Amino acid sequence: MFQLFSKKFNKDSRLELKDIDGNNLRNGDMVNALRYDLGVCMISKDRNGYVYESIKTKKQVSWVKMVDATTKFQKVRIISSN
Repeated sequence: MFQLFSKKFNKDSRLELKDIDGNNLRNGDMVNALRYDLGVCMISKDRNGYVYESIKTKKQVSWVKMVDATTKFQKVRIISSN
């Protein structure tokens, strides 16, 4: 009919694992998380995908929850790369 509610997918709208400055992130990298009071975290991979694990509290947060809506980058800043 009018297709008012049809979604248009853009190939460039995929989420990428990049820090707030646009640097690529990988498994094992140390980052400073800017959300959820995690502090310094290590990126690891579990059965559901990538997670940020806090060094201090051992709390884990999925990488999807750390996405910045405007830039599509992660709300983390890389400290050291593996």
